Amino acid sequence: MKKLIITAAVCALVSGAAIADQGPWMVRARAVNLDMANKDSTGLGLSVNNKTIPEIDVSYFINKNVAVEVVLTVPQKQTVSSSALAADIGTFKHLPPTVTLQYHFDNFTGFTPYVGVGVNYTKMTQTNLLNGDATLDSHSWGSAFQAGVDFPIDKNLSFNIDVKKVNLKTDVYVSGVNSGTLKLNPLLVGVGIGYRY
Repeated sequence: MKKLIITAAVCALVSGAAIADQGPWMVRARAVNLDMANKDSTGLGLSVNNKTIPEIDVSYFINKNVAVEVVLTVPQKQTVSSSALAADIGTFKHLPPTVTLQYHFDNFTGFTPYVGVGVNYTKMTQTNLLNGDATLDSHSWGSAFQAGVDFPIDKNLSFNIDVKKVNLKTDVYVSGVNSGTLKLNPLLVGVGIGYRY
């Protein structure tokens, strides 16, 4: 994987191709690693596993510098562990669409960096913790911050590296009582290919 990333980046830099003056749409496919912060106030020492997931995003360029990106994926199943109980205590699924407003810098040769800020909405479903004795809030809203870079490969294709920090937290209920908050606040690091048209 490292060799593939390095090779694609070098080819992109050598080509020096620009993706400017193209259509307003860009579609990217990425592999994204979720690295959870796991800050827990319940006293149970809760944590959620890290995971690599597939991601599709669609961007619309309002002008050559400003774009709106919608990030999509499929529901992801994750495991919750408790250090206090020294065991996995169950699983849940989440669907975390994110929308960001981006600024793309156009004064670099061979690559196009960008930054973005937006909002994340996470829907949590199929929660099964402590054999049904514990549950999570089903909704979470939070801010999202983004930085990335596109390396053009040809007129339409580009190699992409993208980093996001998402604020995502949920209250934890045990036997119907709010027992504290689990802040996941994942760092998302993705690599992929984009197509602009």
